[in-house]
Amino acid sequence: MAYFPTDLESIKKRIRAIDLENYGATRNFKDGAVTRLSPYISRGVISTKQIYDYIKSLGLPWYKCEKLIQELAWRDYWQQVWRAKGEAIMSDLKQEQFPVANHQIPEAIVNAETGIDAVDHAIKQFYESGYMHNHMRMYVASICCNMANSHWLHPAKWLYFHLLDGDLASNHLSWQWVAGAFSSKKYYANQWNINKYFDGSQQNTFLDVEYEAFDQLEIPAQLKSTVNFDLETVLPIGKKPQLDKERITLIYTYYNIDPYWHAGEEVQRVLLLEPSFFVTHPVSQKCIDFTLELAKNISGIQLLVGEFSEVIDQVGQEFIIYKEHPTTRHFQGKEEPRDWLSAVDGYFPSFFAFWKKCKMEIDFKTD
Repeated sequence: MAYFPTDLESIKKRIRAIDLENYGATRNFKDGAVTRLSPYISRGVISTKQIYDYIKSLGLPWYKCEKLIQELAWRDYWQQVWRAKGEAIMSDLKQEQFPVANHQIPEAIVNAETGIDAVDHAIKQFYESGYMHNHMRMYVASICCNMANSHWLHPAKWLYFHLLDGDLASNHLSWQWVAGAFSSKKYYANQWNINKYFDGSQQNTFLDVEYEAFDQLEIPAQLKSTVNFDLETVLPIGKKPQLDKERITLIYTYYNIDPYWHAGEEVQRVLLLEPSFFVTHPVSQKCIDFTLELAKNISGIQLLVGEFSEVIDQVGQEFIIYKEHPTTRHFQGKEEPRDWLSAVDGYFPSFFAFWKKCKMEIDFKTD
């Protein structure tokens, strides 16, 4: 996990290393000045608000900060869509993806054998690190959905399974955006684009075409073989904690490992990993190990692999506190809000409608 350290000082150091001078201009390039903070945001260790507050504290002009802040707003936007639509984000939201030839994933993607050198190299690295550059994720999604005509859901599950920063909203809705199910048009990238942003010179691939030719292309031979997959999360087995029935109890989850939550208070802290959730939305062993390492930043936290009903069996509902999240809607007790970039709330049909309102609140010029 050296690529994504789990101790708090290293995470703080990564925040301080944000390169606002070069982020906007280089973020789409392979070696661009990206923050690599997404795994910590997705696991709830830090929030978009914390990063925004740090950026604002630097005293830089808005134009130097806007692009990164806008990307933070994208994360909040996806979350707001998930809050509003719930399980509907698992299906085509705005319109049906078309055409769809299969509900599997190209075997060449899974095996990193597409013949697109930059893509194959990135997938191999992805399996090792649990991370994929955001621009490369769009390339992979476009190949799956718009070249192989695979429905977005199964490839999205494959990516989510391996991502340390796996977030069902950001991941699944981004796949829908690429596939045209949550956008007005599909996203395509040709070989020239990949060469430009990923430092290549490859030619004569199935993507080495002009953009206007994409709509007329047949499924490339390399992508015709598709596979299903059986993904499974192996949760740790251990002795379940014995909890005090009448003690304030904070419930942490896969999406909330906030080390600053009620810091310093004498409370019970429980990391709850519900098997039912991971059966529906499986993640890799690498993701579970990353989660458990992050939880070590929380003094006295106890691991409970079981359903929320097992917490209720031990602790009175009036003593339970948890954070609002689409994955905690069945929890009982006191729900506390998450930290958001802005106070803008609710469903917006497009990001830029959301961003317009968000920007009015957070733009430094409005202080």
